[in-house]
Amino acid sequence: CFGRLTPASVGKDSTTGHWELMGCAVERPFATYPDGFPEEIVSAFESAAGVRVLGNTAASGTQIIAELGGRHLQSRRPILYTSQDSVFQIAAHKDIVPLEDLFAFCRTARLILNDYNVARVIARPFEGEVGGFYRTSERRDFSMVAPGKTVLDGLETAGEKVLTIGKIDDLFSGRGITRAVHTRDNREGMKATLDALQEENWSFVFTNLVDFDTMWGHRNDARAYALGLEEFDSYLVDLMKTLDEGSLLIITSDHGNDPTTASTGHSREYVPLIAYCSGMTRGTNLGTRRTLSDVGRTIVDNFEIGGSFPGESFLQAVDGARG
Repeated sequence: CFGRLTPASVGKDSTTGHWELMGCAVERPFATYPDGFPEEIVSAFESAAGVRVLGNTAASGTQIIAELGGRHLQSRRPILYTSQDSVFQIAAHKDIVPLEDLFAFCRTARLILNDYNVARVIARPFEGEVGGFYRTSERRDFSMVAPGKTVLDGLETAGEKVLTIGKIDDLFSGRGITRAVHTRDNREGMKATLDALQEENWSFVFTNLVDFDTMWGHRNDARAYALGLEEFDSYLVDLMKTLDEGSLLIITSDHGNDPTTASTGHSREYVPLIAYCSGMTRGTNLGTRRTLSDVGRTIVDNFEIGGSFPGESFLQAVDGARG
C-alpha cells in the first residue's frame, strides 16, 4: 500500500518529525539561531561546563571542523556551531576531548537549553589531522522531552516490548523504549532490524536509517543517495521474507532532505508512506494524508492499545489488501 504524508507540525527536523509520527505534533516552533547563540547562552554553558568554546556560528559540520579543527587541537576548546535547525552542536577531536567528556558537555548544555526551547544538543566527535579531519560514528543526540504522550508511551503502558534502532531513543529521551540499539550506518541498522525480527520477542521495532540524511541528503550527494536506495531495496527482499503472517511493515520518513537542491538542509515536503504485510494480493493507494501521526494512529489500532492519539488509521485499508 502506498501514499504520502503531509507534515502538520511547525518545523522540519528529526525531533519534530519523529514526535509527529508517534502522535505528538509540535505546535510551538523550536528556537533557531542562524547568527549563532546569544552571549547569555554561551556564557551559561561555558560557566557550567568549565570550558571556553570556539566558533558559535551556523555552519556545515564538515566545514567547521576543517576551518577550526587546527585551533581546537592547539587550544583544546570544543567547537560550537548550529544550523538552520534547532540544534546546539559540540564538535571535539577524540584525542583532545574523550567521548564521555563530550557527552557530559552535551548533558550540561541540555539542562541549560530546555529553558530556551532548543530541540537537540548533538555531540559531534571527530578524528584525523589538519587537512584530513573526519567525523566518527559516535554521534549522540540529546533531545528535549516530548511535551505530550506518544505512541511509544502507550505501547509501554500496554506491556508491549519496544526496540529502537539508530538514534530514536535519543529523540524520545528513552521514554517508552524497552531496549535501544545504536548503529553507525544504514547497513548496521538494516542488519539489526533483521536480527530483531528473528529474535521474535519484540512487539514493535522502530528503525532509523540515518545515512539518507547525514551522509547523502545534507551533502547533496544524489548519486550516493540513489545507490543507498538500491541497497535498501535489496535488503527489503530479506526483510519481507522474515515477516511473519501477523506483522505489519511501514516505511516512511521524518522529513525531507532533497539531495538535488542547492540547500544542504532539511526540506519541508511530503514524505513517502509504504505499508506491507504478508498475504497482500493487490496494492492500495492510501492517498495524500494530513499528518505524519497517521502512522502512530495505525500502530495504536494494530495493537489495540487505546488512548487518545491524533491521526487517522490506515490499518483497515492495509487489511483489505490481503488475499
